[in-house]
Amino acid sequence: MDNREILDEQNKRLIIATFLQRETDRYHHSYDEELLQYEYLRDGDPRAIPESIRLFRTGISGKLSENPVRDKKYLFVASTTLATRFAIEGGMEAQSAYNLSDLYIQKMDMLKTVDEIYELHTAMITDFTEKLSNIRKNSSNAVVNSDNEDSSPVSKSVYMALDYIYYHLHEKITLEDIGRHVHMSPNYLNSLFKKEKGCTIQTYIKYKRIEAAKHMLLYSDYSESAISEFLAFSSTSYFIKTFREVTRLTPREYQKKNYRKHSRWKK
Repeated sequence: MDNREILDEQNKRLIIATFLQRETDRYHHSYDEELLQYEYLRDGDPRAIPESIRLFRTGISGKLSENPVRDKKYLFVASTTLATRFAIEGGMEAQSAYNLSDLYIQKMDMLKTVDEIYELHTAMITDFTEKLSNIRKNSSNAVVNSDNEDSSPVSKSVYMALDYIYYHLHEKITLEDIGRHVHMSPNYLNSLFKKEKGCTIQTYIKYKRIEAAKHMLLYSDYSESAISEFLAFSSTSYFIKTFREVTRLTPREYQKKNYRKHSRWKK
C-alpha cells in the first residue's frame, strides 16, 4: 500500500468515525476544555488537578483502543506530553520536565488496571502543578537556589547556556566553554545571564550542583567523596564546604534530616 492508498484509507475511516460519533452522541471534550487544565498547570494553579481528573476520567476523552487499559495508557501518554510542554512554557527547565515525563510514562507502562492509571495520572498532574506553583512563588528571588527556578522568560543564548550547564554538571565548566557553545563573548554572556536569571553563571552552576548532590544523597548510596568527584568539585572538603554554604547543613546532616521524607522510595 503506497502513501496515497494509506491516506485514502484513513480518510474513509475518519468519515466513518465521525458518522458513528454523531449516531452515538459520543464527543471529545472541547478544545477550550482541554486547554484550560494545562493553562492552570502552567500557572501552578491547583485548579488544574480537579479539572484534569474530571476530564481524564469521563467517557468522552476519545477512544484509542478497544482494550480499556491500553486506551487509558494512550491517553495518559498524551496528557503527560501536553503537561510537559506547558510546564516548560511555565518556566520549568526543559530537561527536568522531560525527565519527569519519562519517569511517569515508564511507571505507567507497568500498570495493569484502569484505576491504577487514574491514580498515577492524578499524581502526575499534581506533581507538575506543585512544581510550577513553587516556581511561581519563588520567581521573585534574586538568586536561583537549589529548590526553585526563576520562571521569567529567557533569551535563546541564555537558554542554550542553561542547557549546556545541565548536560555538563559532571565536568569542569568554564565561562569560555559556555561562551563558545552559544557563540558569544563570555563576559557579555555572563552579564546577560545575570540580567535574565538574577545571578552569575558560576553562582547558578554552584546551586545546580548542590541540587544534584541533594538528590544523590537522598536517592542513592553514593558517598560524599563519590558525589564530589561525580559533580566535578575540586575536592571532597570543598564540596562539603559549598554544600554547607548553600544549605547550612553538611551533606550527612542533610541526608539524616531528610531521610525519612524519602525513605519510601528506597524499597
